[in-house]
Amino acid sequence: MSALVCATLMAGLIACNKDDVYDASIPETNDQPTSAQVNGNVFEPALVSATDERVAQLKVPAGFSIAKFADSLGKPRMLAVSSSGNVYVSDRTAGTITLLKDTNADGRADQKQVVATLKSIHGLTILDNRLYAVAIKEVYSIPINGDGTLGQAQVLINNLPDAGQHPNRTIGFGPDGFMYLTVGSTCNACAEPNAEHATILRANPDGTNRRIYASGLRNTIGFGWHPQTKALFGFDHGIDWLGDEQQKEELNQIVEGAFYGWPYIYGDGNYNPHPRPMGDTTYAQILAKTTLPALSYDAHAAPLGMVFYTSGTGAASAFPADYQYDAFVTMRGSWNRTQPSGYKVVRAHFENGKPTRIDDFVTGFLVDNNRAQFGRPVGIATMPDGSLLFTDDTNGVLYRVSYRP
Repeated sequence: MSALVCATLMAGLIACNKDDVYDASIPETNDQPTSAQVNGNVFEPALVSATDERVAQLKVPAGFSIAKFADSLGKPRMLAVSSSGNVYVSDRTAGTITLLKDTNADGRADQKQVVATLKSIHGLTILDNRLYAVAIKEVYSIPINGDGTLGQAQVLINNLPDAGQHPNRTIGFGPDGFMYLTVGSTCNACAEPNAEHATILRANPDGTNRRIYASGLRNTIGFGWHPQTKALFGFDHGIDWLGDEQQKEELNQIVEGAFYGWPYIYGDGNYNPHPRPMGDTTYAQILAKTTLPALSYDAHAAPLGMVFYTSGTGAASAFPADYQYDAFVTMRGSWNRTQPSGYKVVRAHFENGKPTRIDDFVTGFLVDNNRAQFGRPVGIATMPDGSLLFTDDTNGVLYRVSYRP
């Protein structure tokens, strides 16, 4: 039962107890006091090394195998892969883009070269033989040379909003040819002074005519377009400090002009006790214009990268046919719940262009009875041979998942 229904039943005074938000009094307007009690917890698993023995116990579905594609990468974040199989990896902390090559096609990179140095660089994508990269305020277009190295970076945008709590911008080009940029919120939950925060922006390919495409998105880092329907989907990070089981992570279908509730509405229509709607606006009014999630996932699992799988059946490591057009999502892992969530790669099943459920795909990074971890997945991409790559930014490893029936 949503907070709207609960508040209506109780004459606007008492909201239903839901998950870890309890004893909540959330009136529609501020002419009555607002109060809520929440259990907040912090638990971060210890970091241990990604030894061969630990990697060997990672779990993937039958027929799949996982191994290191590269290591000693610092803090690798996002990925972009060219049609020839050149792999570009960003390291936001070091401010670098590294080129990796597997020249002998043995499933492991044998060449590694830093090809760009750009402060706070994070999101990457490739279009028309150019690498596009986004930092906190800047968007760059960089020509790709014949050998995979990069030319001189051209600044397309230099005035994206300040970062605050969420500096991890990402970038992609839609089927419509426009550039899409994610801009997270500056805070956990607040009324943002800059309308571009907590949004997805759209611009021309050269960075001009930037505008808000969708809003009310706390921090949508992983996003992509369904290969068949061309609909845009993104995984949003839920609000912290609402308890172990709230706010759940949200898989949204991102529609132009839509509003997704943050910071006032979460989940299936729940009211966030703080901040309250401003002025005379009620929660019910905000809920009425909120697009609710298409699917939800474990609270605090921290979705980072997202890629739809489309490799052809002729590719050497192509996944089975029923994986086509599903999405893979990296869950970097929680820090503010009693038992850890995330620390895995999941598969979002799509049927007739709509998400239906989420299953584990790569697990086992949590060890020692969930008290330690040796991998927090971040960036994800497919290779021309049909294999799947994803990064871990704690031990500096890039993993490769391949299929052999």
